[in-house]
Amino acid sequence: MPSLIDALRMGLAAAPTPVVGGDWDFGANGSGARHDTPLTPAAVLVPIVQRAEPGLLLTTRTSHLRTHAGQVAFPGGRIDATDAGPVAAALREAHEEIGLDPIHVEVLGQCDAYQTGTGYSISPIVGVIPADLSFLLSPHEVADVFELPLAFALDPANHHLREALWRGRMRRFYAIEHEGRMIWGATAALLVNLSGMLKARN
Repeated sequence: MPSLIDALRMGLAAAPTPVVGGDWDFGANGSGARHDTPLTPAAVLVPIVQRAEPGLLLTTRTSHLRTHAGQVAFPGGRIDATDAGPVAAALREAHEEIGLDPIHVEVLGQCDAYQTGTGYSISPIVGVIPADLSFLLSPHEVADVFELPLAFALDPANHHLREALWRGRMRRFYAIEHEGRMIWGATAALLVNLSGMLKARN
């Protein structure tokens, strides 16, 4: 039986991944929202820590940021004109935010882009990193980093659909809770999509 990392490697090498998550609201193709204006291209690195029981590396954003302050997120951001593409952007952002040298990342593949309700089209880049790395956090952007067990993150039993009132409307979003941490919105939806891809391939 293949390991979880091997299953991800094989799944990401196959045809497109299903988009099944929700970020605040379900829109076209199950993504975050419908948009009449062009979306801002962005990329995030989904770093999987290589262990007997793999972990998922996540960051907590600092409390003073203008958007998504204090939220749990993957390292990432906008794709710059100087980036060679989503992979290059995700690796650059991870280096800037947590000091992760791209040389330590084995890129497994790229999931389908995910549209957020805040106007971004996010390309998730899945990669494996060694377990013995230390990180240098950007004091402006990242308050801390932590690991979430990968098996827990991808288990559909831990994907909870919630509702909240936002801008006068009830919105739906996914949430994953583990040891006092709350992963929700686009970050949780990306994990739901990754879980769906694994289920579709097996």
